[in-house]
Amino acid sequence: MRAPGKALGVLGAILSIAGLGGCMTRQPAPAAGQAPHARLVPSPLLGRAFDVVPERSVLIVLVYRAGALAALGHNHVVACRCVNGTVYLPRDPLDAGFDLHIAVNQFTVDDPALRAAEHSADFPPDVPQSARQGTRHNMLGAAVLGAARYPDITLRAEGMRRAAGGRPDDMLADVLLQLQGQARSISVPVRYRIKANEIVITGAFPLKQTDLGLTPFTALGGALQVRNAIEIRLRLVARARVR
Repeated sequence: MRAPGKALGVLGAILSIAGLGGCMTRQPAPAAGQAPHARLVPSPLLGRAFDVVPERSVLIVLVYRAGALAALGHNHVVACRCVNGTVYLPRDPLDAGFDLHIAVNQFTVDDPALRAAEHSADFPPDVPQSARQGTRHNMLGAAVLGAARYPDITLRAEGMRRAAGGRPDDMLADVLLQLQGQARSISVPVRYRIKANEIVITGAFPLKQTDLGLTPFTALGGALQVRNAIEIRLRLVARARVR
């Protein structure tokens, strides 16, 4: 978001999936007894190993402006092909697990091709290079992702559940996410497809920055804001490890 000295919010994420941007400041750690999730225990990693292929996988975070002066800013597309790690598939998909890492310094902001691919008036192709660079700088800075100290966001499976009323391949993944040295749990809907020696996992879902421990940017008494709700899109392609 183009704003005085600041820009965006992510991946975060998911997200990213993420860490998610330079128009956000970090929220203080929860007080004792206010942990976002009581479990915070990753599932055992059992079954056949499938290694993520980063160049065929993509994480996209859509961040939106808000407030009375929203017209002064931009919506942003934060993305990367920087997810590494392994998906583990035992006989029962409900026992599946994963151990994923997102290299935050590989995030891009407002890549022209990705903005154009949105085919939406919300993402016109006119964000200046200076705004993109400033947004990325703020996003990676100590107040948000802290890339120098925390180069990776990590995601581990806490458990898998069938999505109510969905298709057989629709799942809810309970995810233990570590961002800026803090651990918290989120639940995200995903769909998987197994083909030969590959797994393809996709997901598209809203998420709140505050769910990630991040405080949305505001300025001028709230007239200029980053919307708390962001949108995450994920496509992971993982190839069976050669035994």
